[in-house]
Amino acid sequence: DLIMKINAEEEKKLEELCALAFNFARDNDVASLETLLQYGLNVDLANHKGNTLLMLAAYNNSLDVAELLLKNGALVDKKNDKAQTPLAGVVFKGYIDMAKLLLKYGANPNEDNGMGLTPINCAIMFRRKEILDLLLKHTNKKLSFLQKISFFVMYKCIKPKS
Repeated sequence: DLIMKINAEEEKKLEELCALAFNFARDNDVASLETLLQYGLNVDLANHKGNTLLMLAAYNNSLDVAELLLKNGALVDKKNDKAQTPLAGVVFKGYIDMAKLLLKYGANPNEDNGMGLTPINCAIMFRRKEILDLLLKHTNKKLSFLQKISFFVMYKCIKPKS
Protein backbone atom coordinates (compact mmCIF):
# COMPACT_ATOMS: atom_id res chain seq x y z
CA ASP A 1 0.00 0.00 0.00
CA LEU A 2 1.38 3.32 -1.07
CA ILE A 3 -0.22 6.03 0.99
CA MET A 4 0.50 9.53 -0.18
CA LYS A 5 0.37 12.17 2.49
CA ILE A 6 0.32 15.83 1.63
CA ASN A 7 0.99 18.68 3.94
CA ALA A 8 -1.22 21.73 4.44
CA GLU A 9 0.75 23.81 1.94
CA GLU A 10 0.47 21.14 -0.76
CA GLU A 11 -3.24 20.78 -0.04
CA LYS A 12 -3.72 24.54 -0.45
CA LYS A 13 -1.90 24.47 -3.81
CA LEU A 14 -4.04 21.57 -4.94
CA GLU A 15 -7.21 23.46 -4.01
CA GLU A 16 -5.96 26.50 -5.96
CA LEU A 17 -5.25 24.31 -8.98
CA CYS A 18 -8.77 22.86 -8.82
CA ALA A 19 -10.24 26.37 -8.55
CA LEU A 20 -8.26 27.35 -11.66
CA ALA A 21 -9.62 24.32 -13.50
CA PHE A 22 -13.20 25.34 -12.70
CA ASN A 23 -12.47 28.87 -13.94
CA PHE A 24 -10.98 27.47 -17.16
CA ALA A 25 -14.18 25.47 -17.68
CA ARG A 26 -16.40 28.54 -17.11
CA ASP A 27 -14.23 30.79 -19.31
CA ASN A 28 -13.91 28.37 -22.27
CA ASP A 29 -10.10 28.25 -21.78
CA VAL A 30 -9.42 25.08 -23.74
CA ALA A 31 -5.62 25.34 -23.87
CA SER A 32 -5.19 25.69 -20.10
CA LEU A 33 -7.68 22.96 -19.23
CA GLU A 34 -6.21 20.62 -21.84
CA THR A 35 -2.78 21.03 -20.22
CA LEU A 36 -4.21 20.11 -16.81
CA LEU A 37 -5.95 17.06 -18.30
CA GLN A 38 -2.68 15.95 -19.92
CA TYR A 39 -1.05 16.08 -16.49
CA GLY A 40 -3.71 13.86 -14.98
CA LEU A 41 -6.54 16.13 -13.85
CA ASN A 42 -9.70 14.07 -13.35
CA VAL A 43 -12.04 14.89 -16.25
CA ASP A 44 -15.00 14.49 -13.88
CA LEU A 45 -13.57 16.73 -11.15
CA ALA A 46 -16.45 18.23 -9.13
CA ASN A 47 -16.65 21.19 -6.78
CA HIS A 48 -18.24 21.38 -3.31
CA LYS A 49 -21.72 21.50 -4.91
CA GLY A 50 -21.10 18.44 -7.06
CA ASN A 51 -20.80 20.52 -10.23
CA THR A 52 -18.33 18.87 -12.59
CA LEU A 53 -16.10 20.68 -15.04
CA LEU A 54 -18.62 19.70 -17.73
CA MET A 55 -21.54 21.09 -15.73
CA LEU A 56 -19.76 24.44 -15.32
CA ALA A 57 -18.71 24.53 -18.98
CA ALA A 58 -22.23 23.70 -20.13
CA TYR A 59 -23.93 26.18 -17.80
CA ASN A 60 -21.57 28.94 -19.00
CA ASN A 61 -21.95 27.97 -22.67
CA SER A 62 -18.22 27.13 -22.98
CA LEU A 63 -18.70 24.96 -26.06
CA ASP A 64 -15.04 24.26 -26.81
CA VAL A 65 -14.23 23.19 -23.26
CA ALA A 66 -17.37 21.04 -23.10
CA GLU A 67 -16.32 19.24 -26.27
CA LEU A 68 -12.77 18.78 -24.93
CA LEU A 69 -14.14 17.25 -21.73
CA LEU A 70 -16.56 14.98 -23.57
CA LYS A 71 -13.84 13.81 -25.98
CA ASN A 72 -11.76 12.96 -22.91
CA GLY A 73 -14.53 10.80 -21.44
CA ALA A 74 -16.44 13.15 -19.13
CA LEU A 75 -19.70 11.62 -17.93
CA VAL A 76 -22.35 13.49 -19.89
CA ASP A 77 -25.19 12.89 -17.41
CA LYS A 78 -23.24 13.16 -14.13
CA LYS A 79 -25.57 14.87 -11.66
CA ASN A 80 -24.65 17.57 -9.17
CA ASP A 81 -25.76 17.65 -5.52
CA LYS A 82 -29.20 18.89 -6.61
CA ALA A 83 -29.50 15.87 -8.97
CA GLN A 84 -29.36 18.10 -12.05
CA THR A 85 -27.58 17.05 -15.23
CA PRO A 86 -25.63 19.37 -17.52
CA LEU A 87 -28.41 19.06 -20.12
CA ALA A 88 -31.08 20.25 -17.66
CA GLY A 89 -28.95 23.31 -16.84
CA VAL A 90 -28.45 24.04 -20.53
CA VAL A 91 -32.19 23.82 -21.19
CA PHE A 92 -32.82 26.28 -18.35
CA LYS A 93 -30.28 28.71 -19.85
CA GLY A 94 -31.54 28.20 -23.42
CA TYR A 95 -28.23 27.20 -25.04
CA ILE A 96 -29.28 25.23 -28.14
CA ASP A 97 -25.76 24.55 -29.49
CA MET A 98 -24.63 23.21 -26.12
CA ALA A 99 -27.75 21.04 -25.96
CA LYS A 100 -26.87 19.65 -29.41
CA LEU A 101 -23.33 18.86 -28.25
CA LEU A 102 -24.47 17.10 -25.07
CA LEU A 103 -27.05 15.08 -27.00
CA LYS A 104 -24.38 14.11 -29.55
CA TYR A 105 -22.43 12.56 -26.67
CA GLY A 106 -25.46 10.69 -25.36
CA ALA A 107 -27.12 13.01 -22.83
CA ASN A 108 -30.49 11.64 -21.76
CA PRO A 109 -33.39 14.09 -22.34
CA ASN A 110 -35.49 11.95 -19.95
CA GLU A 111 -32.99 11.92 -17.04
CA ASP A 112 -35.02 12.58 -13.89
CA ASN A 113 -33.71 14.68 -11.01
CA GLY A 114 -35.70 12.51 -8.60
CA MET A 115 -38.65 14.91 -8.47
CA GLY A 116 -39.94 14.38 -12.00
CA LEU A 117 -37.95 17.21 -13.52
CA THR A 118 -36.31 16.06 -16.75
CA PRO A 119 -34.66 18.18 -19.45
CA ILE A 120 -37.84 17.74 -21.50
CA ASN A 121 -39.97 19.01 -18.61
CA CYS A 122 -37.56 21.93 -18.15
CA ALA A 123 -37.95 22.82 -21.82
CA ILE A 124 -41.73 22.87 -21.41
CA MET A 125 -41.61 24.81 -18.14
CA PHE A 126 -39.18 27.46 -19.41
CA ARG A 127 -40.82 27.70 -22.84
CA ARG A 128 -37.77 26.57 -24.82
CA LYS A 129 -39.64 25.37 -27.90
CA GLU A 130 -36.58 25.03 -30.16
CA ILE A 131 -34.74 23.01 -27.53
CA LEU A 132 -37.86 20.94 -26.81
CA ASP A 133 -38.10 20.03 -30.50
CA LEU A 134 -34.42 19.00 -30.40
CA LEU A 135 -34.87 16.91 -27.24
CA LEU A 136 -37.90 15.14 -28.67
CA LYS A 137 -35.77 14.03 -31.65
CA HIS A 138 -33.43 12.30 -29.17
CA THR A 139 -35.97 10.23 -27.29
CA ASN A 140 -38.21 7.34 -28.17
CA LYS A 141 -40.57 8.24 -25.33
CA LYS A 142 -43.74 10.09 -26.25
CA LEU A 143 -44.87 13.08 -24.21
CA SER A 144 -47.09 12.04 -21.31
CA PHE A 145 -50.61 13.38 -21.02
CA LEU A 146 -49.44 15.80 -18.31
CA GLN A 147 -46.54 17.00 -20.49
CA LYS A 148 -48.92 17.53 -23.42
CA ILE A 149 -51.28 19.57 -21.23
CA SER A 150 -48.36 21.61 -19.86
CA PHE A 151 -47.04 22.15 -23.37
CA PHE A 152 -50.45 23.34 -24.56
CA VAL A 153 -50.89 25.70 -21.61
CA MET A 154 -47.37 27.14 -21.92
CA TYR A 155 -47.43 27.70 -25.66
CA LYS A 156 -51.07 28.42 -26.42
CA CYS A 157 -52.54 30.07 -23.33
CA ILE A 158 -49.80 32.07 -21.68
CA LYS A 159 -48.67 35.18 -23.50
CA PRO A 160 -44.93 35.86 -23.42
CA LYS A 161 -43.81 38.62 -21.05
CA SER A 162 -43.06 41.85 -22.85
